[in-house]
Amino acid sequence: MNRNRPNSQQGQLKLGELDEQTIAHSAQLGQLIIDEIEQKGDKIPFVRFMELVLHAPGLGYYSAGAHKIGAAGDFITAPEISPLFSHCIARQCQQVMDGNDGMDILEVGAGSGAMACEILRELERLASLPGHYYILDLSADLRERQRECLQREVPHLLARVVWLDALPESGFSGVVLANELLDAMPIHLVRFDVDNPVERYVGWDGERFAWCDGALSDQRLAGAIAHIIAECGAEEFDSDYVSEVNLAAVDWVRSIAAILERGLVLLIDYGFPRREYYIPERNQGTVMCHYRHQAHSDPLILPGLQDVTAHVDFTAIAESAVDAGLDVAGYTTQAHFLLGTGLMEVLAAAAEKSTHEQQVMQAQAVKTLTMPQEMGELFKVIALTKDVEPGLIGFSMLDARGRL
Repeated sequence: MNRNRPNSQQGQLKLGELDEQTIAHSAQLGQLIIDEIEQKGDKIPFVRFMELVLHAPGLGYYSAGAHKIGAAGDFITAPEISPLFSHCIARQCQQVMDGNDGMDILEVGAGSGAMACEILRELERLASLPGHYYILDLSADLRERQRECLQREVPHLLARVVWLDALPESGFSGVVLANELLDAMPIHLVRFDVDNPVERYVGWDGERFAWCDGALSDQRLAGAIAHIIAECGAEEFDSDYVSEVNLAAVDWVRSIAAILERGLVLLIDYGFPRREYYIPERNQGTVMCHYRHQAHSDPLILPGLQDVTAHVDFTAIAESAVDAGLDVAGYTTQAHFLLGTGLMEVLAAAAEKSTHEQQVMQAQAVKTLTMPQEMGELFKVIALTKDVEPGLIGFSMLDARGRL
């Protein structure tokens, strides 16, 4: 997930003191992975390794109880940087929901609950509250944090919030939100040899997890790789070119399309259009890890203790949406989206109720959210719609669908 990330290179990671409980936790997950490697022969695809280190029941990064998000965790997401971010999201929700009775909001992967709190707060102010605010998050720890946040910040609105264990049945009408969800989905790592693409696997050498290559583990990979090479040009790749293919994100978009009767799917994440993603300068892919606000590129260490992410191929997201019957209604940078949804108006309104010190902090937060060297350019927003009028305000300043 996030990621207002510092730049820390592999080899410079400062672990600090790890307590015995933390070491034992990581070792237990490590042994579970080693056991599976041995059961499978001598290696497992990286996609399975990433699934285990992030989601193994009770042990994976998102399944265990340690705080991940915020100053005391491993990274900070936009909703924690400033409530202004969520207020802008709320304004986009309002545009879609106004005049359409029976619309709800579904947030998938709600993190600390900060975004849900502030969206509800702003929609109440705008007299545009949804009938229900659904949250789909499988982490029991994060669910509890979300409930505590809502109880603390908007207790009178808590009755509108419903936690789900799975996507709702078909017929959902409203807005589906996902902030920094796709980047944390397990990805296939591939060596893009044009003549003989192979997949990256993880083995155990007796002391540590180690990389190795093997046959493609999913029959869809060959077609996906061929499609990427055809679009980007074979000359972009050599036999040592390694990058990601995110089949899970494509499947997720299709599953959302299947349950959406009418409304908007708004996805915020960091990534690129395909032709900007698979370039020679990015020949080792985009996998990044986050541990106590340090960023590095080795996903094979600290099992269960660090976040593992990869950038999003937004062209793949758009293609899967269209194939599933959705319209791609907008694509832009986070900065342009926030400005289009009235960020400066929201900032001005907040400043009227703030002390000078608070105004300075708010201005700094806006810079972090919008400046190109911060989150403004790297983070993108894509809108997928079904039976929604065109002209979404978040894409009024810049609509870059032509780059997809």
